[in-house]
Amino acid sequence: MGVLLKIEGLTKTFSKENKTEHAAVDHVSFQIDDGETVGLVGESGCGKSTLAKLITRLMEPTAGTIHLNGKEITKSKGKELREAYRQVQMVFQSPAGSFDPRKTIGYGISESMRNSGIPKAERRRRTEELLEQCGLSPEYAGRYPYEISGGQCQRAALARALAIRPKLLICDEATSALDVTVQQQIMELLKSLKQENQLSFLFICHNLALVQSFCDRVLVMKEGRIIEQGTVDDIFDHPKADYTKQLLAAAE
Repeated sequence: MGVLLKIEGLTKTFSKENKTEHAAVDHVSFQIDDGETVGLVGESGCGKSTLAKLITRLMEPTAGTIHLNGKEITKSKGKELREAYRQVQMVFQSPAGSFDPRKTIGYGISESMRNSGIPKAERRRRTEELLEQCGLSPEYAGRYPYEISGGQCQRAALARALAIRPKLLICDEATSALDVTVQQQIMELLKSLKQENQLSFLFICHNLALVQSFCDRVLVMKEGRIIEQGTVDDIFDHPKADYTKQLLAAAE
């Protein structure tokens, strides 16, 4: 099993009004192997979403390195960066945010294919195939984001993320805006997509039960740092850090 993503010393600092610097992400290091699902947990404001934005280069790091499939992409730009990030897609907490409200769901799903020069007929066929793979009928391609439910929109957002066949999906609280029943349906979908597509995941989630049922390893984040990491059994059955023990106790 190869290393898909390797993060070393990743740091992001912000200057406050009094000109002191605050490290939202502070020298974080970890890796994700091919086919592995890694959970990232911690209280709100601990830096989880900032870390995801750094990995996907939606935000520039202050220090540290990002290696994807053995290639350093920390400072990659333009075409080189776009090529690298064909391998990584992100699914956000608000599924509607993945789509232009003025465009159909099908248009949004096929956008990356269109940018890659895939012919129209092939884009339509692949879009319908992706919708079905994510539990939606092909007719949803003609609907607009405001015409479908949150759960349906999150399924469509997953279809959009899969359109260019990524190797890594970063899910940033992708189920937290959904009710419990729909949340469970989306988790079953993620499990089937993982098997069908040999995907790796960085699964950011405050629901520890979901993390325990879905992930292979877990990273525990506090105030911008990874304070503990290990297998699901290590973290849930034999936590070492007091903070991890407090998180688990609060979830009971």
